[in-house]
Amino acid sequence: MRKLEGIPAKLMYAYVVMIGLFHLYTSIFGSFEAYLQRNIHLGLVLPLAFVFYPMTRKSPTDRVPFYDWVLAVLAMLPGLYVMLDYDAITSRIIQVDPVTQIQFILGVLLFVLLMEGTRRVVGLPLTVIACLFAGYMYFGDMLPGIMRGLPFSLSEVVEEIYLTDEGIFSMPLGVSATLVAAFLIFGGFLEKCGTGPYFMEVAQAFTGTAPGGPANIAVMSSCLFGSISGSAVANVYGTGTFTIPLMKKIGYPAHFAGAVEAVASTGGQIMPPVMGAGAFLMASFLGVPFVQVMIAAVTPALIYYGAVFLMVRLEALKCGLQGLSKEELPKKKEVLKKAYLFIPIIGLVYFLLSGRSPMYAAVMGVLLSWLVALPSKEHRMGPKKILDAIHDGVKNITLVCVACASAGIALSAVSLTGVGQKLVSLVLAFSGNTPLLALFLVMLVSLVLGMGLPTTGAYILASALGVPILAKLGYPLLAAHMFVFYYAIISNITPPVALAAYAASSIAGSEPNKTGFTACRLGFLAFVTPFAFCYDQGILLQLGVMGNMLGILSCVVSVFGFGFAIIGYLNRCLAPWERAVFAVFAVMALMPYNLATIVGTGGVIAAALFFAKVIGKGRPGSVSA
Repeated sequence: MRKLEGIPAKLMYAYVVMIGLFHLYTSIFGSFEAYLQRNIHLGLVLPLAFVFYPMTRKSPTDRVPFYDWVLAVLAMLPGLYVMLDYDAITSRIIQVDPVTQIQFILGVLLFVLLMEGTRRVVGLPLTVIACLFAGYMYFGDMLPGIMRGLPFSLSEVVEEIYLTDEGIFSMPLGVSATLVAAFLIFGGFLEKCGTGPYFMEVAQAFTGTAPGGPANIAVMSSCLFGSISGSAVANVYGTGTFTIPLMKKIGYPAHFAGAVEAVASTGGQIMPPVMGAGAFLMASFLGVPFVQVMIAAVTPALIYYGAVFLMVRLEALKCGLQGLSKEELPKKKEVLKKAYLFIPIIGLVYFLLSGRSPMYAAVMGVLLSWLVALPSKEHRMGPKKILDAIHDGVKNITLVCVACASAGIALSAVSLTGVGQKLVSLVLAFSGNTPLLALFLVMLVSLVLGMGLPTTGAYILASALGVPILAKLGYPLLAAHMFVFYYAIISNITPPVALAAYAASSIAGSEPNKTGFTACRLGFLAFVTPFAFCYDQGILLQLGVMGNMLGILSCVVSVFGFGFAIIGYLNRCLAPWERAVFAVFAVMALMPYNLATIVGTGGVIAAALFFAKVIGKGRPGSVSA
């Protein structure tokens, strides 16, 4: 990403702030009609891809070449045309009225520039996928067998992706143009008002003295920060620069320290209340209030972080690692005096739970962030800091915007050509209509897509391809969407392309793949939980009180079972057969059969008591590999 100086830097600062003010205005006073709002959004944001992201690695990073300025200006033209001729475009009859020459040229121009912007900002995989789906719309009728598509002319393809709200300007871009923009600005205000840094202080004060203190700090701070950042890699660089060196300092191996930060940072995307752009998209796809998605995500997220906390603590006890001294950490009393900095988060949750729209909640969060900063001279926000907060929030929108726009092309192809149903038929035929095997195949698709794409793009594509399969097999839609969402996220810690783990390894100075595989081990429960909540809706809090409690209890117990099995420590080093016992009972606790769940839950508890007290204590083991 380019770092500009001088007049270009000031110019782009003003431009980004203008984008933020536009989205604040529409958040407060209401959005324009969907197609117009999305065109303005993309027309404003797409130029940033050419200004801030170099064409090649050899391109200058301290200035913008003239050709990138030209591309940036050209990127505005398709949206500008829609603004000027909006009534005529929206009054067209799709696939009846002809596409004019200017519309065709601008549609092709937008597609080409979007693909180039996507290549620069997101990477080549999503660019290739979008091009393949666009190509399928035109060339699909030439393919043999079941994959043969319907015939569409080039004008019809351009019409679909440019002149309707079902291509580039479909629902994903709509979410980016409204909800994501508002919450990014909210995140910028949280950082400026001191709430962001305060997360680290809370984590230090309340978890730093426990065994493996820095690892606990990493988990808690990443959980808090990640819940509003929505990006695993950004979270790693935001908190890992502090936590990873501290973990190494007290004795954690470099690869383990990096893995802890990667797992903790990745989980932030499934932690309410914000959860990143993917959660807003899920609510839109399902047609339900965002708060319903947020409630469903609570238990799996807490289980995820509970498992990581447990494994980190067991590893510290196993290795004899101590926490940090109280002198090295902020005092709890001093930290609690600043608890008012949580008010914006509390306010956000309150407004969401009270039935207000997410955009309203985000705007109120912005207002509360400004108010809580008033008592502090350091964080008090005058006009300059307000503009800085808007700028810092909006500058991160480019990735989400171009990913949503490009993924929209794939969604359009799936619905227009019927290729989605064909893929559903192929998967069902391959799996022999076996639900568990189909789940496994959808998991693989979601993981593979997530390895090369940001979470937003991976979730959009995985949901378009995987959710119809799971729905056909009778799985509830909410569970199906959460299933693909989870695997799109945890692909960040899944080798061979574990982006969060690789980012952490660059800070830790460890071997990337070793860090990635260690992260997989620590985040093991994240690979299991989606299977569990597909069969047990209580984990998603979708059953009655007793059903929800049983689902939560079985998951909590399985956390301990898997923790003891994977780390190999209870209050002593466990023998291989003892670890196997815990693993078997932990798996049974998550099975979709009441008898197996009861036996597994009771078995983990009984085994823990028996191995700890009957067999006796041992000594701390050596540092694990």
